[in-house]
Amino acid sequence: MPTGKAEKKDKNLMRDLQIRKLCLNICVGESGDRLTRAAKVLDALTGQTPVYSKARFTVRSFGIRRNEKIAVHCTVRGEKAEKILEKGLRVKEYELYKENFSNTGNFGFGVQEHIDLGIKYDPSIGIYGMDFYIVMGRRGYRVADRKRKRGKVGFKHRVTKEETMKWFQQKYEGILLPGKKK
Repeated sequence: MPTGKAEKKDKNLMRDLQIRKLCLNICVGESGDRLTRAAKVLDALTGQTPVYSKARFTVRSFGIRRNEKIAVHCTVRGEKAEKILEKGLRVKEYELYKENFSNTGNFGFGVQEHIDLGIKYDPSIGIYGMDFYIVMGRRGYRVADRKRKRGKVGFKHRVTKEETMKWFQQKYEGILLPGKKK
């Protein structure tokens, strides 16, 4: 039986980190045919119909108008999220920068070409890059999101940057690279 507080924390199932959701995003920067082809890429990867994102304001230098559809994204949860994350990390060779991790314990990275994820290349679609963003959590995080009897997640129960980096190193045997020089 564990005697120290540190040993008790390790045994507690409520303290285990888990992936709450994986957000995949492809920003094309224009509406039309390229955007629908990007949606097909996300559909092939996740098996879900993706959602279109609109521009928040007009940027004349980029040729973007307000409320024009410019990106496509998809949210994946559960086992499917872990499988897709595994593919994405394999492309990055399980190497992430420390800057990829946020203070709230979430992390993200980008992939240059979607064909590296195991999707077959189709000349009619082309090649797209995409962003992966992983939101981490623990059991009991639902109290902050639910409609009825909403509560706060306590400070000690929140996920920190260091805990997520340790989880990444243990679960995926990942390598943390020092930050990029600016």
